[in-house]
Amino acid sequence: QEILEKYYDLFTVQWEGVIGNMHAPSQAEWEQLLTNCSAFLFYGMERFMSHVLLNWLVAMNSPKCRLVILLDLVRSQKSHQRIENSDFHKSCLRIALERPTETAMLLSLTGAGSVIAPQWYTSLEENAGRLETLLENLLSFGKTTGQTVHVLQK
Repeated sequence: QEILEKYYDLFTVQWEGVIGNMHAPSQAEWEQLLTNCSAFLFYGMERFMSHVLLNWLVAMNSPKCRLVILLDLVRSQKSHQRIENSDFHKSCLRIALERPTETAMLLSLTGAGSVIAPQWYTSLEENAGRLETLLENLLSFGKTTGQTVHVLQK
């Protein structure tokens, strides 16, 4: 919340979405957010794809979404248990589609222009640092997505 408030005035379009413990977004909310945005940010636990329905995502069309930032792959004991319970009912192929590379490909196929996402599990603190770097470089310094990712790699 603090990071979003810091950069709120630098971005002319209204920020909207679900923040904190408001509620778990429904599939309709995910669709509305992804199809009506120019940039989409997910900052949450476990794999982004574990929160959305695969058949819904592949049928979606989001040509207005130029950038998807996924700051996922954070694991707690509670989230890990939730994922294990959820994965028990999924095929190995379905679970494989939730991996970072496959997720980026699926989002690209729906129309997302660029996808920035971690490739391995991390902590909320590390993702907060990544979010700060992303927003500072994209919004404050006006760097391109590629330039910003290059900064993250250093």
